[in-house]
Amino acid sequence: MNPSSRVFELRTSPHLHTPRTVETIMRNVIYALLPICVYAIWLFGLSALALLVTTTASCVFTEQWICRMSGRESSIGDLSAAITGLLLGLILPPGFPLWMAAAGGFIAIAPAKMLFGGLGFNVFNPALVARAFLQAAFPVAITAYTPALALHRFVELIPSTLAIPLMKAQSIVAWSNSVRVDAFSGATPLMMQKFDHVSTGLWALLSGQRAGSAGETPALLILVCGGYLIVRKMADWRIPVAMLGSAGITGAVFYMIDPVRYPTPVFVLLSGGLMMGAMFMATDPVASPVTPTGVWIYGALMGSITVLIRSLGGLAEGVMYAILLGNAVSPLIDNLTQPRTYGAQGKGSSAPKKEVGA
Repeated sequence: MNPSSRVFELRTSPHLHTPRTVETIMRNVIYALLPICVYAIWLFGLSALALLVTTTASCVFTEQWICRMSGRESSIGDLSAAITGLLLGLILPPGFPLWMAAAGGFIAIAPAKMLFGGLGFNVFNPALVARAFLQAAFPVAITAYTPALALHRFVELIPSTLAIPLMKAQSIVAWSNSVRVDAFSGATPLMMQKFDHVSTGLWALLSGQRAGSAGETPALLILVCGGYLIVRKMADWRIPVAMLGSAGITGAVFYMIDPVRYPTPVFVLLSGGLMMGAMFMATDPVASPVTPTGVWIYGALMGSITVLIRSLGGLAEGVMYAILLGNAVSPLIDNLTQPRTYGAQGKGSSAPKKEVGA
C-alpha cells in the first residue's frame, strides 16, 4: 500500500466512549430510588404516596410546560425531572400539604434547573433548592413531622396532606389516636437529641421506624440503594465516603469535647438526612467537581459543615445547606485542583517557557 494514500482522521476529545446514555443512567437512579419510595409508603401510608406522586407530577409537568412555551424539544424523556420529583418528595415530611409540594416541584424545575439552561447547566441541586424555598416560605409545615407505622395509614391521610391553601391544617392530635402511643412523637431524633439530649436507638435509626422526612429515615436501605449506583459506576464513591468520613470525624471531635451535649459519631451518620444527602444529593454529577482531588475536598467540606450546623447552629439539621454551599464552591474547587498540563513548567501554563534569544 502506498503510504501517501493513507487517510488520517483527527478528532477532538473525548477519545474514549461508553454505550451508557443519560437516559440509562437516570433510569438506574430511579431503580435505586424505588425501594426507598416503597419503604416510605409502608412507613407513612397514603400520605407518602400522594406526596411522591404530587412532587413528581409537578416537576414533569413544569418541565414539559417550559419546553413548550420556549419552543424547545421536550426533555422529560431524559427522566431527570422525574428523579428531581422523587428526591423532593423523599426529603419532605410525609404529611406536607400537597399544594405546597406542587409549588416546590415548580421551583425545582423552573428557576433551579430550566432557568440555567436545563440538564447539565444547573449550578445547584434542584430538589434541594426547592426544599430551601419551602423551608423559608412554610417553616411550620416543613417541621411538622408525624410518626411512622400509624395503624390506619393505608385507609386515611394525615390531616395536613389535604390542607387548603392559606388555611390552617387540621391538628394531627386526633390522627395520632390511631398511632401506637409509645411511638408517637412529632420530633425527629435530631430534634430530640439537640434540644432535649434524648438519644434514639440504633435499630430505629437503621430501619427508619421513626419520625422524619418521608424517605430520609431508613439509613441502612439508603446505603444499600446508593451502593447499587456506586457498583454500577453511576455515582462517584469518593464523594459519599469523604462526606460521611468527615462528618464522622467532626462528630467524634464534638463528642469528645462534651459527650453529654453532643451525640456519638454513629448517631451523626445515621440520623437526619445525611445518608440520603451523601448517597443521592451530593453525588449529582452536574453540581459536583470533576477532578479527583476536588471530589475529596468537596465531600469533606459538606460533611464537616453538616456537623457544624447541627452542633453550633440553631437548626437541628444542616445537610441541605451544606450541599448547597458545596454546589456553590464546586467550580472554585475544580479550578484550584486542576492538574498541571503535561509539559508545562508552572500551574496554568500551557507550554514550556521559551528563553529570550533562543
